[in-house]
Amino acid sequence: MQRTRHAPYAQFTIFIMVSTFLDSNTFTILVTIIMLSLGATILGTLFGVSKAKEFPPPCVMGDESIMSPKEHGTSATPVQSNLLYNVDNELADRICNYNRHYAENSGYWEDTSFMSDTVDARSAGKSVIFYDSNTGKPLFEAPKGRTWEEFLNESYSHGWPSFRDEEVNWDYVRCLGNGEAVSVDGTHLGHNLPDKTGSRYCINLVSVAGNPTTQIN
Repeated sequence: MQRTRHAPYAQFTIFIMVSTFLDSNTFTILVTIIMLSLGATILGTLFGVSKAKEFPPPCVMGDESIMSPKEHGTSATPVQSNLLYNVDNELADRICNYNRHYAENSGYWEDTSFMSDTVDARSAGKSVIFYDSNTGKPLFEAPKGRTWEEFLNESYSHGWPSFRDEEVNWDYVRCLGNGEAVSVDGTHLGHNLPDKTGSRYCINLVSVAGNPTTQIN
């Protein structure tokens, strides 16, 4: 295999040779451009600035316009007043509509009434549909393609309800290039944090504690 570890030194040598033919002003401009480029590279490395991610299908990618400012933060309306699972409405509204990066505390969902409210579905082996806390649109249905035990164990392990590709309703859910999971109406949901088995959507329960609406546009 050809070794290339000395390539930077070769490039530096070429730069020195070229610089001997430049006047002082042109040389200064060239050095400034190089330094700015190096600075951007270093900052990108330090702070994780990188190209937008592209997650594999069936994940549906969206763009930043989805989360543009609207009448109520990133959404047109606040969260419903009668959210399920006894979640905190103020917390839900803040996370859903005025937030792009933060989440409910790890394990928060365990302190809600989610387990008691879903006991009948779990006993019958039926899935549960999770609705947008703002619009009431169906966003997730779980468990699908696995057991309740598997769904709950993964959610316990990661600290948030954790969904897989086939449990996502891609009519109303999008992933942005930074991994943020959002609804098509601008509700912040959580993030896609893939593991070795594929995409894994770690979702705030407060974001999917809505009641179903009778009319879906």
